Amino acid sequence: MTHYLLSVHTPVDAPQASMTDEQMRDGHARIGAVEDELKAAGALVFSGRLEDPAQTSVVRATKGTTLTTDGPFIEAKEAIGGFYIIRAPSRDAAREWASKTSAAIGMPIEVRPFLDSHGA
Repeated sequence: MTHYLLSVHTPVDAPQASMTDEQMRDGHARIGAVEDELKAAGALVFSGRLEDPAQTSVVRATKGTTLTTDGPFIEAKEAIGGFYIIRAPSRDAAREWASKTSAAIGMPIEVRPFLDSHGA
């Protein structure tokens, strides 16, 4: 079975619309249902939410020197806001999980297989 990264892409520097407590509970319930389904299917390996891109540090070690800078490596309109690592029997199955996740959170999901993960 292949491992896939489902990365959640969120807008950078776009003001977040304020949500009511009820909207937040509803959103958490929707994504919780998808996560429960992933777990029940044995597909979920790991998931996580990420801090704002402004919290990023980039570490580059070359020729014996280490340079650390604050902020994301690239300028972008979107950044990865969270991710899931899943096991799926096919790319189509991984895309189906991505579709359910995208519908639950209202953000685009990139599906990317891990290199050489067949049989892992």
